[in-house]
Amino acid sequence: MSVPRARLLQLMEARCKLFETTFNPDGIRAGNKILRQRLKGPALAGYYPRRIWTMQEFQAEFRDLHLLVDDEKELDRFEHVSLLKARGKGAPKKKNSAPDHKKKK
Repeated sequence: MSVPRARLLQLMEARCKLFETTFNPDGIRAGNKILRQRLKGPALAGYYPRRIWTMQEFQAEFRDLHLLVDDEKELDRFEHVSLLKARGKGAPKKKNSAPDHKKKK
């Protein structure tokens, strides 16, 4: 003697209410497993050390002391750009003047 499907669905729904799980008789993927998990954001954010200062922030903070500090990353970038320009691979030059607008007749 088999039990009708409607009666099994009622049992499954009552079980889901009792154990506070999602009632999903069709087995459709809904992402409930992922949504039930704890958030990982705070743990991932705590993994990396806090950012101290960038060279630009350091120079801006102590600008009135007139310190001569070289920014190694910026100097490397300038050197790279100059090497590219020497090979003819640099960025194109900007236009000096606005384009002439021709009047429609």
